[in-house]
Amino acid sequence: MPRPLPLLTLAISLVLLASTTTVNAHNITRILAKHPQFSTFNHYLTVTHLAAEINRRQTITVLALDNAAMSSLISKQLSVYTLRNVLSLHVLVDYFGTRKLHQITNGTEVTATMFQATGSAPGASGYVNITDLNGGKVAFGAEDNDGKLDAVYVKSLEEIPYNISILQISQPLNSAEAEAPTAAPTLNVTAILSNQGCKAFSDLLIASGAHTTFEENVDGGLTVFCPTDPVINGFMPKYKNLTAPQKVSLLLYHGIPIYQSLQMLKTSNGIMNTLATNGANKYDFTVQNDGEVVTLETKVMTATITGTVKDEEPLVVYKVNKVLLPRELFKAAPEKKAPAPKGEKEVADGPNADAPSDESNDQTADNDNGVNKMGCGRLAVVAPSFFFGVVMFFLFE
Repeated sequence: MPRPLPLLTLAISLVLLASTTTVNAHNITRILAKHPQFSTFNHYLTVTHLAAEINRRQTITVLALDNAAMSSLISKQLSVYTLRNVLSLHVLVDYFGTRKLHQITNGTEVTATMFQATGSAPGASGYVNITDLNGGKVAFGAEDNDGKLDAVYVKSLEEIPYNISILQISQPLNSAEAEAPTAAPTLNVTAILSNQGCKAFSDLLIASGAHTTFEENVDGGLTVFCPTDPVINGFMPKYKNLTAPQKVSLLLYHGIPIYQSLQMLKTSNGIMNTLATNGANKYDFTVQNDGEVVTLETKVMTATITGTVKDEEPLVVYKVNKVLLPRELFKAAPEKKAPAPKGEKEVADGPNADAPSDESNDQTADNDNGVNKMGCGRLAVVAPSFFFGVVMFFLFE
C-alpha cells in the first residue's frame, strides 16, 4: 500500500538537511596550511586573531599574500594591532570567485572590507577597488590610495561558492589609514575579575604573583576560567595546604594562552593546554559540550561554564562553578569498582581522594578524545544512512 507523500517528502528533507549541515563551515588556517608558500600570511592571521573572525563569517573573500609579498609588509615593523588593520583590509566581506572577478558590472566595483567593519576606518579607507583590466587582468587597490591599483590577481587557492574564496594577489594593498599607529587595547585582567564577581580569585592571582603571567599573555590571546567568590572561599582550606609553587600552578591552570570564544569552545572539543603546561607537567584538561552546556574535565573533577564575564578579543573570561583541580596536584577521582570476587576483601576508597599529591599521573586523555572523535564520526555517517534507509523504505514498501 503506498505511503502518504508528505511522509516521503519529510524523509527526503531530513536526508538533505543531514548532508548539508556542515557545508558552510570553513577554517582559513586549515585551508592555508595546504599551501606552505602562504605560511607567513597564515601565521599572522592567527597572531592578529583575524582567523577566528574570518571563520565566524558566512560570506568572505581573503586576498592572500605569499611569503615573498608578506616579507615586504613585515619589513615595515608594524605593531600587531596595526598589522591587524592592514590584513583586515585584505579580507572582503563579500564573495568574489574567479568567475565573478571577470564579470564585474562596468568593469569596476568598490567593496567593503573587515577594516571598514571595525568602525575605525575613516571615510572610504575601509573599501577596496576591484577593476577588470584589459587582457584578462584584475587589479586591486585601497580606496584611500589616490586611485592606485597596487596589486593584481594571481590565482585562486580555494573557492567554496558564496561561502569563502581565497585569492592570491601579487602584493599588499597600501593604505595610510590602515598603517597608522594603533594603540593596544587596555585590558587589565585582575581589575576585570575584581569587578565581575571574581575578586577572591583575582586576589589569589596577585598574592601569588601569577597575575603577571596572565597579563603577559593578553596581547597574544587569553582565555580565563574564573571560579566565583563563594567557590574560592569554600576551597580555601585545601588551597592553604599547597606549597607556593603548587599554588601558582593551580592558578595558571585556569588560563589558556589563546582566545577561545564560547562558540569556538563548543566546536573544538578536546584536550587543551594551559598556562601551567610545562614539558612533562601537562596540566591539561578536556573541553566537552552537551548542546549549550560546556564542561571542563580533568582526571579529578568536572566543572561547568556558568557565564561570560567579558568577551573582548583578545581576552575572554568565563565563570565556572568549581575550582579546576589538575591531576598533577590532586588525586584522580576513584573509578567505580566491580564487585569483589567472593572470598576477597574489597578495598574501600580513602577519604583523601582529592587531597594534594606530589605524584604525577602519566596517563593521558588521548584515548578518551579519540573515542569522542570516533563517536562524532560515526554519528555523521549513521545519521544520513538512517534517513536514506527511511527513504528507501517509503519508496519500495
